[in-house]
Amino acid sequence: MLELVAENPVLRLMLLVFLFAVVAAAVYFMTQMFAERQVARRRLLGGAAAPGPSTIGTLRLERIESTWLKLVNSIEERGISLVDTKDAALRQKLIAAGYTAPYAPRLYTLIRLVMVIGLPVFVVMVYWLGGSSPTLFKLWFTLMIAAALGLYLPSLFIRAKADRRQQALVNAFPDALDLMLVCVEAGLGLEAAFSRVGMEMTTSHPLLSEQFGAVVLELRAGRSHEDALRRMADRAGADDIRAFATLLVQSTKLGSSISQTLRTYSSEMREKRRLRAEEKAHRLPVLISIPLVVCMLPTMIGLLMLPAAIRVARAVLPALGGGG
Repeated sequence: MLELVAENPVLRLMLLVFLFAVVAAAVYFMTQMFAERQVARRRLLGGAAAPGPSTIGTLRLERIESTWLKLVNSIEERGISLVDTKDAALRQKLIAAGYTAPYAPRLYTLIRLVMVIGLPVFVVMVYWLGGSSPTLFKLWFTLMIAAALGLYLPSLFIRAKADRRQQALVNAFPDALDLMLVCVEAGLGLEAAFSRVGMEMTTSHPLLSEQFGAVVLELRAGRSHEDALRRMADRAGADDIRAFATLLVQSTKLGSSISQTLRTYSSEMREKRRLRAEEKAHRLPVLISIPLVVCMLPTMIGLLMLPAAIRVARAVLPALGGGG
């Protein structure tokens, strides 16, 4: 395959264009992610930063969002519906992965549609430009594999990103609860505690800081504590954060001590984090045994058996030659 690409200039050009598109898309999404974090950080700081860069970052983010929105709207205006049948579940998955834009489900559907059509077309172009004539079964099998990859790769990417995001939030949550406990015991209210902890954790845990900032903005906009906390749990998608939101809502309704609730739940989450670390540490011997058996064990067997094999060959081969 590599020799075919190296010999054919058209395939080389297509491969370079494809690599350029992948790198450009990666740089674009990383720039968008950093821009969103910068906007969330400046919102949490409450105007402490200079107004110029904040305005530029916000305008750049709005321009990017409007470009995607125009693309999705233009495709739907031509008669192609991008609304998924399970729009609510898909929107929840995308929010858990960090894509909170209203047009994110339609853009996700568009990407899957392009990949389902584009990957089989790319395979056919490779066969055609390479001059190969595969059998009908081989062509059908490769096209089915390419279409399946185009259908499931975006879903796997969203699931992996959501899992990494949830893991980062859960790992950072005990530290945030300790800071919130200090704020509550110092006399701050719940909204002020969320705001202060979000400001303090902007650099160390930006994802959790973004979640706390959203809670503060919703509380200032007039939402109730229960609604804001449950929306934070839905955005995070983690069971531990959902349990924390439920526990805090119940403590507020029943009138129990919020500081004692935070202290108890913080210790429980820290214990869970320690148990997860121990579980990963206990898995290491099993994971190390795989490269040990595959790589080192054959080498050790060869080193131990080679002298004996040479000695047997020196003793047996002359006897067999003399007997012949």
